Amino acid sequence: MTSTDRRPRRLEAEELFADPAFASPLISPDGDRIAYLAPAHGRRNIWVRGIGQDHDDARCVTHDERRGISTFFFCEDPRWLLYLQDTDGNEDWHLFRVDLRSPGSPAVDLTPLPPGSRVFAAEPLRSRPATVLATMNRRPAALDTFLIDVPSGEIHLHHEQPGPGQDLLLDGDGAPAFLARVTEEGDTEFSAIDPASGQHQVLLRVGGADHPMGVEIQQATPDGSGLVLGSYLDGDDMQLVRVDRSTGKIRVLAAVEGWSLDILSVLAPGVLPPTLYTDRRSGEILAARFTGPRPHIEVIDPAFAEVHAALSELSDGVLGSLSSDLSGHRWVATYLHDRDPHVAWFHDRTTGESRRLFPPSPHLDPEDLAHMEPVALSARDGLPLHGFLTLPPGHPPRDLPLVLEVHGGPWVHDSWGFNPQAQYLASRGYAVLQVNYRGSSGYGRRHTLAAIGEFAGAMHDDLLDAVDWAIAQGIADPNRVGILGASYGGYAALVGAAFTPERFAAAVDIVGIADLASFLESLPPVSRPYLRSNWLTYVGDPEDPSQEADMRARSPLTHADRITTPLLIAHGANDARVQRTESDTLVASLRERGVAVGYLLADDEGHGFGNPENQIRLQQAIAEHFATYL
Repeated sequence: MTSTDRRPRRLEAEELFADPAFASPLISPDGDRIAYLAPAHGRRNIWVRGIGQDHDDARCVTHDERRGISTFFFCEDPRWLLYLQDTDGNEDWHLFRVDLRSPGSPAVDLTPLPPGSRVFAAEPLRSRPATVLATMNRRPAALDTFLIDVPSGEIHLHHEQPGPGQDLLLDGDGAPAFLARVTEEGDTEFSAIDPASGQHQVLLRVGGADHPMGVEIQQATPDGSGLVLGSYLDGDDMQLVRVDRSTGKIRVLAAVEGWSLDILSVLAPGVLPPTLYTDRRSGEILAARFTGPRPHIEVIDPAFAEVHAALSELSDGVLGSLSSDLSGHRWVATYLHDRDPHVAWFHDRTTGESRRLFPPSPHLDPEDLAHMEPVALSARDGLPLHGFLTLPPGHPPRDLPLVLEVHGGPWVHDSWGFNPQAQYLASRGYAVLQVNYRGSSGYGRRHTLAAIGEFAGAMHDDLLDAVDWAIAQGIADPNRVGILGASYGGYAALVGAAFTPERFAAAVDIVGIADLASFLESLPPVSRPYLRSNWLTYVGDPEDPSQEADMRARSPLTHADRITTPLLIAHGANDARVQRTESDTLVASLRERGVAVGYLLADDEGHGFGNPENQIRLQQAIAEHFATYL
């Protein structure tokens, strides 16, 4: 944890939070084209170019002027490109089709759903090249699976959800192979489905509290003979296992001692780096991602080892996304790196050719960016805590103003890689500390379970202990500590301001939960069966009067009269998770008392700010807020 003598320039919000010039590349199934995200019409749109061409030769094939695209994929028939889009951040996702033979034509909405319904998942069906399997709640409280014929747009019901909290796991042909059923206790029971009779045979039951987001990895093998799960078995680390459909025998596919599967991708498939890499043609698992000081890729298929070794030579980062053509000869890979964002390479196994694709951020010099350093400490009760520290380059690492950046979830985790928020603040002279407090994923069963009943309790103590660690190391000035976060991180920032106002000189809450009970009461009906393993177990049930009272006691809104810490609050008017009324009520209460509070409300945003002009405006407000109070 040292600093260079050279003092890099200050980075502006436009440099870090504008849409990158090149991101998320995918290679087409025939290996002839690359699709990727780049700006057009003021938003992130999809561009397509030949495998040997550059951006000057590319063609923009989507024309969204309202909201940037994040998730897209090729159909197995490379004529068709598909993407997901909502409206102004409301999370009512629809699936759209682009015909690459007519890229100037408007995209077609393949899922014209009523308001409140959405596409929860969509993926090509390998056995039928122009067909997509989509999970939607056309019935408001049910997640049914549909077959969509991409050329015609015809939709057919494939399988109805058998009941609330019951999910069919399909094989590579789209046939039901297993049933995952959430019990009243929040456990998940897995049953094999006999392909001939349709009868169910229970294989195993997995503890719900161990997996707050449900069993994060659960899928059938392509041939349906095995069930692939993320499981702790009898230990503390989450492993990747296979359960035989006929015998119930469990075999470990991948494990890394001391570390768990990195399951971040389940929250945003196609956006966050995948937990599992799979063969494009067969669907078989090639490798798995595990947590660590830097994420670790564990190769499973021996035939993939050579490819992985070649790809690992291309960057000193960690493999991020990966796609190949159907032959497995041409590959496009992205890499996670703390000072070099959106790195992407093309690799051809046949010719041995490798070349870096278009640099996404040519205006950013790695020498101006800060290293993200892994750190380890202990909570006051002895629980090991891991996190990351970003120090301002060119500044002595002593008595710095510190910003504690708290991740959302809470059942996710911070990981090593490029963090524009940390870079932005570090370039202004702040040390930025991230800590994977108890309840964060990826650090073992004990670490997760230690969060039960500890909202605004030991979870907050972990954050305070991390700050105390930075002060004891001489890094942080105890009188200049701020706290910032979004979603659960916003809740944590509000808890800091309401429960321990003496510890924080400034706080920033982005779409944070102010009232735990009202948050749970406003969740949609389709989510109800899945709450037992997370919110109801870890926080409480608002339908139980005594638990509701405890939830109110742990809610910042209840203690708004104790808040003296200057606050900046940001919220999207279309937030489908945390209602804007929570922030409205809190801001009104604070202003009535004369507490310094800024409020950014974006009419075209949801649970977080996505449009670059809003993100830039937010970051500029954050910089001003911390400059004033830290």
